[in-house]
Amino acid sequence: MSVREEFDEWAASGRDRGMEERHWHTAKHVLARMPVESGETILDLGCGSGYAGRALRDNKDAGRVYGLDGSPEMARNAASYTDDPAVGYVVGDFDELPFADDSIDHVFSMEAFYYAVDPVHTLEEIERILRPGGTFYCAVNYYEENVYSHEWQENISIEMTRWDRDQYREAFREAGLYVAEQDNVPDREITIPSEAQFPTEEWDSREEMVERYRELGTLLTVGVAP
Repeated sequence: MSVREEFDEWAASGRDRGMEERHWHTAKHVLARMPVESGETILDLGCGSGYAGRALRDNKDAGRVYGLDGSPEMARNAASYTDDPAVGYVVGDFDELPFADDSIDHVFSMEAFYYAVDPVHTLEEIERILRPGGTFYCAVNYYEENVYSHEWQENISIEMTRWDRDQYREAFREAGLYVAEQDNVPDREITIPSEAQFPTEEWDSREEMVERYRELGTLLTVGVAP
């Protein structure tokens, strides 16, 4: 099954809203850190329900916001969730971004980058479309150090890229992006029960759950275009 087919099914079943709810726990902290100035142009790469672009319009006074997704159903749903004329959604391929050179001020991607067929080339495309000094905020929960995420590949039919922290940094640099920062954004909204309530259906110990959500959280790598 292709990325498009997989996520068309997700969108048709309403899972786009479910992803928005789960990702918002850490995505909102990443979005708050983005150096977006009034009127700037933003690309939300792998936009899903489009929540990130709407948030940047509401809270950062972004100018034009584009949400790109490989799934027509995702893009259609996202467009139905807003009537803001400055927000638009397109169906596109991560390996051939439909934007001119030096046309985007900032790119944001949450839980989507690892679906790229050729992630190094996707980074090259991002570097191409970013204006000098533009940023790429790449947030992922599925990465090598997060051992609790490794089983996710078993639950989806498309191949996912699982890099470690160093591989992200190396790939950004290989594509021509400076690595401005890299850290873990914890999820502090997931409720962690008391020790007496473990093991649970999903967790053998409280220590594991603390590590997953409070320590590993979301890996954020920030690239800057030269």
